[in-house]
Amino acid sequence: MTHLVAGADVGGTFTDLVILDPATGEVRLAKTPTTHNPKTGGQAEGVLAALSKSGTPLCDLALIVHGTTTTTNAVLERKLARTGLITTMGFRDVLELGRRTRPNAYGMTGEFIPIIPRDLRLEVTERMDAKGRILTPLDEDELRRNVTKLAKMGCESLVIHFLHAYANPMHELLAAQIAGEIWSTQYITCGHALLSESREYERGVTAAVNASVQPLLERYVQSLATALRAKGYRHDLLVMNGNGGMVPASQVSAEAVKTVMSGPASGVMAAVATGRRAGIPNLITYDMGGTSTDVALIKNASAPVSNEIELEYAMPIHVPMVDVRTVGAGGGSIARVDAGGMLRVGPRSAGSSPGPICYGNGGTEPTISDANLLLGRLPAARFGENQAQLSAIFETKIGKPLGLSVQAAAEAVIRIANTHMAGAIRMVSLSLGADPRDFALFAFGGAGPLHATALAAELGIPRVLVPARPGMSNALGCVVADLRHDAVRTLSRPLDGVDMTKVHAVLADQITQGTDRIKAAGIELTKIRTELSADMQFIGQTHLLRVPLPNAAPTREELQQRFEAAYHARFRVNLPTIRANLVNLNTSVIGERPQMDLSRLIDPSERLAKATPRTTRPVWFNGWVETPVYWRDHLPLDLTLRGPALIEQMDCTTLIHPGCTVTSDADGNLIIEVPHA
Repeated sequence: MTHLVAGADVGGTFTDLVILDPATGEVRLAKTPTTHNPKTGGQAEGVLAALSKSGTPLCDLALIVHGTTTTTNAVLERKLARTGLITTMGFRDVLELGRRTRPNAYGMTGEFIPIIPRDLRLEVTERMDAKGRILTPLDEDELRRNVTKLAKMGCESLVIHFLHAYANPMHELLAAQIAGEIWSTQYITCGHALLSESREYERGVTAAVNASVQPLLERYVQSLATALRAKGYRHDLLVMNGNGGMVPASQVSAEAVKTVMSGPASGVMAAVATGRRAGIPNLITYDMGGTSTDVALIKNASAPVSNEIELEYAMPIHVPMVDVRTVGAGGGSIARVDAGGMLRVGPRSAGSSPGPICYGNGGTEPTISDANLLLGRLPAARFGENQAQLSAIFETKIGKPLGLSVQAAAEAVIRIANTHMAGAIRMVSLSLGADPRDFALFAFGGAGPLHATALAAELGIPRVLVPARPGMSNALGCVVADLRHDAVRTLSRPLDGVDMTKVHAVLADQITQGTDRIKAAGIELTKIRTELSADMQFIGQTHLLRVPLPNAAPTREELQQRFEAAYHARFRVNLPTIRANLVNLNTSVIGERPQMDLSRLIDPSERLAKATPRTTRPVWFNGWVETPVYWRDHLPLDLTLRGPALIEQMDCTTLIHPGCTVTSDADGNLIIEVPHA
């Protein structure tokens, strides 16, 4: 019986596939263009092409785990299923009123497109108070009329979102039952079932996102699962969730919103697994792709999960997801000089078509990748067909307006981009009370290793860890991820008056439900563990602090002490006279899968006994320096190199600055020691 495990991650440009044999560590890799045409199968076509390219019969696969951008792209591009909303009388505009924020810091203009347009948001007579007491009964006849009206208006999905349903869901449950008798599809989302949280705006937006992507995700996943079965795959397809876990395809559409951030989450899970094996449990992940850069903070080999992620302006999605911060700095980010004479880089991107100028596909805007080519950091043999044109464009658009040479202009673009990315790293570290000097920088993505040592030097990070396959880490994350189920329940009560018996009952119920769902997946596990926490605040504050709990039956005193300790660790302030408020109880049930052998991600037979450069070329380090160029697959495991150096491989290039020292571990990861003044 075979035990092969496949991870397939769909990116904006490429679909990556990693197939790993847990018994032998043997690895097969494939990379194919991502497909987008729904008439020919959409993203599924690219996944199937990657599986075919790997040469592995699907009947030999024990498990396929898929990371998808279907839901994220649908929301960002507003290519959604037509969805209706039924809410409490007087609250149809909650989704637009939001939280008194604006898209731009200055001025009164800005565009916001709500998930559900106003004409598809209808109201019914009903009302609960904040303690779950019925103030006004649900008008069932009015509900039937509105559900029928939305169905006639062509809605495919329905959201039922009533005020204070988190405290008492009776009206939402009754409304869903009545709607189910009228509605022609199964796509009915109750706000309380997805997110039992007190904030109506956040709960409503989360439910609206879920309902509007449900049909799209269901059709895509089922079409892929059907195609896989037709080609011989005999097991359940699993889909990555944004919390770093995975769920069977048959269940994924019920909570479709949880697949948002699936791709970035899988990259963080690859970092957790790689760092654990390398003996480096504290990492700052740095994933630089073609359009954007994603960063996250890993402590003690545990991925950070938050239920307060905002996908874009006015788009809070309050389900647990890996806490990844994104900035618009990728290889394709466009550089320009604005009307005030300032150099700007991103967030606008050249994308994959036409892409950067160096791609030779008709691009005419200078980008970060173009700057790296001009500085000798990318191979001219591969990208340099338009180098004369590229130099002329940099001179005209960047150099002359700033009074710089072509090389100085390219260097300025890199420095501005690095500043943006360093800011994102500070957001996940310093702004949360973590010192970057206590972490290693985990650099991956197609462009991450090119910029990693410069970022580490700027931030005081002592080490950079470059995994064996940086450009395919998201697919690897699908292979190594565990199963995970998260639950959140709002209590929102002063701690000194909360019913601790109820606290214990909620936690116990969340553990039971999560454990049952994990076991139902039928996946081989080594153990099931739980992580418990509470979201707390001082009364009168708006922000929340996540406080880890010792067990499922904490005492009131333990909660108070742990909250005060967490508050002091974050803000270095003691506030002993202010009462604490217990807002949410959170439970994560994690089914741990057997650990994978990652030592053969680079074929051992390719390695040479000694590190020998393939060639040298001039690279700009405040001046031209003749720099050795190595091929990653040929480097020995007992590697010791001193920068400057370039290390090229199939999926990326790693730049080693002068003064840095590079070694390798047993898995072939590069460990770069970065000197600091």
